[in-house]
Amino acid sequence: MFLTLLIGAVTVGSLHAVSPDHWVPFAAVARGRSWSAARTARVTFLCGFGHVTVSALLGLLALLVGLEVMKSFGSSMESVAGILLVAFGLAYGVWGLRRAAGEKVHGHHHHHYDHIHDASRASVWGLFLLSCVDPCVAVVPILFAAAPLGAWSAAVVVVAYETATLLTMVVLVWLARAGATRLRWHFLEHYADGAAGALIAAVGIVLLVLGL
Repeated sequence: MFLTLLIGAVTVGSLHAVSPDHWVPFAAVARGRSWSAARTARVTFLCGFGHVTVSALLGLLALLVGLEVMKSFGSSMESVAGILLVAFGLAYGVWGLRRAAGEKVHGHHHHHYDHIHDASRASVWGLFLLSCVDPCVAVVPILFAAAPLGAWSAAVVVVAYETATLLTMVVLVWLARAGATRLRWHFLEHYADGAAGALIAAVGIVLLVLGL
């Protein structure tokens, strides 16, 4: 029973991390902000940790209030997360276009267009908040099944789920970033942040349409 749940947790963690909202935004912002591979991995890990921690907490809360109630609450949060993803993408894209327009007019970068004191830091916190409000409700029934096995067994199952999710996210983001950095189009170089925002918003729209 324990081994089955452990395998299930790893499988769920890996498969749900393949969803584009778990890696496209990070790769897109990393390309737009010209983050190094190390910084991209750190940001992805930080945001992924927030994501899996909220998911695990929802699982623990479900043990108190009931599975169906928490699954309904989790589904509502996922819908809100899709809307916030679109909003973040649009806001980031508009900021990127304004910044690019400023550079084009003045011929060089002006901090006036970075009215946020550290644009990269603001991007990180935006991604972190998006990750935290987008929990994986699939881990809830797994935690329910593991609870009768004892606290230690349940904890191992949760850690296995979190580890699988984080590793998958980091690998996918790293691969996507590596591929994106090879694109040296002049348009993309100049409007990288705007393009990143548009891509993030598009992912959010697709997820909302498909109900994922």
